[in-house]
Amino acid sequence: MNQSSTAPGGVARIWRGRTSSTLADEYTRYLYDHGVKKLESLGARGVQMLREDQADSSFFMVTSFWDSMEAMTRWAGADPTRIRHLDKDPEYLLELPSSVQILSVVSCNWMLADTMRI
Repeated sequence: MNQSSTAPGGVARIWRGRTSSTLADEYTRYLYDHGVKKLESLGARGVQMLREDQADSSFFMVTSFWDSMEAMTRWAGADPTRIRHLDKDPEYLLELPSSVQILSVVSCNWMLADTMRI
């Protein structure tokens, strides 16, 4: 995506990480408290945190939605694909991700109720 462009529906920033299954519940709480809540406080339109449990590990995906690339780069810096690791990520994650994915939001026609928050 061209960094100077804006999408009519905004932009999504997608981070992915993986932890051991034994740490997954603890990391879920940590990621929510120190990642999701921070993104919300920094101006993200919304944030989703997804988790997939497998036999030995759990995969996480956090998608933050922003009004524009400019709104996101005010927080993320000049290179919005650069990772901003949480302090304890090296303790939890099996490998540290090196980048995030940036996508244009083409359609988003649903919202989660506050009751779905952890």
